Amino acid sequence: MIVAFSVSPSGGDPDGGVSEAVSRAVKVVRESGLPNSTSSMFTEIEGDWDSVMAVVKQAVEAAGEGSPRVGLVLKADIRPGFDSGQLTAKVDRIEAHLRED
Repeated sequence: MIVAFSVSPSGGDPDGGVSEAVSRAVKVVRESGLPNSTSSMFTEIEGDWDSVMAVVKQAVEAAGEGSPRVGLVLKADIRPGFDSGQLTAKVDRIEAHLRED
């Protein structure tokens, strides 16, 4: 499965930024050893259900340190039989179609 998620604690810095808290979440994901990718809006992580959800939970806890509330947006692509390699393969298939045009 692939999960794309965004986590944000309430509050943030005086300008409304949450980069410090989000970096704690991304660190958890990167240290998990699971395939992952981070963009300006979401972090994607790939693996089996239990592993991915455990990492998301840890990332939410890390981002929420010192905050009374945390928001989580999560989108999952659950495709039985495709446990690995899809994080990049899906993009590769799209790029291949774009080259055909």
